[in-house]
Amino acid sequence: MESKQLLTELGDFFKIFADPTRIRILELLTDQEKCVSEISELLEVSQSAVSHQLKLLRLANVVSTEKIGQTVTYRLADDHIRIIIKYGLEHIKEAKGEKN
Repeated sequence: MESKQLLTELGDFFKIFADPTRIRILELLTDQEKCVSEISELLEVSQSAVSHQLKLLRLANVVSTEKIGQTVTYRLADDHIRIIIKYGLEHIKEAKGEKN
């Protein structure tokens, strides 16, 4: 059995997935890295709102960044995040009786 502290940290980690805008951002980043303006345009959400959510995702080590010139691009931190999104969606679709 895992320690109480580790399980608390796991709970905190899963809280990052509780916001629909953050989930939409992560889903966009599953295919390729993007900058704030691209994410903002695709989601039709203000750049400041996207930047705020990306900051939270970065602090939680869910996304990573790379600065090229003046542009900062964001990507999923690792394949664990991609897998969490994939299996989460599969779970929801199966529970609703949908096929993948």
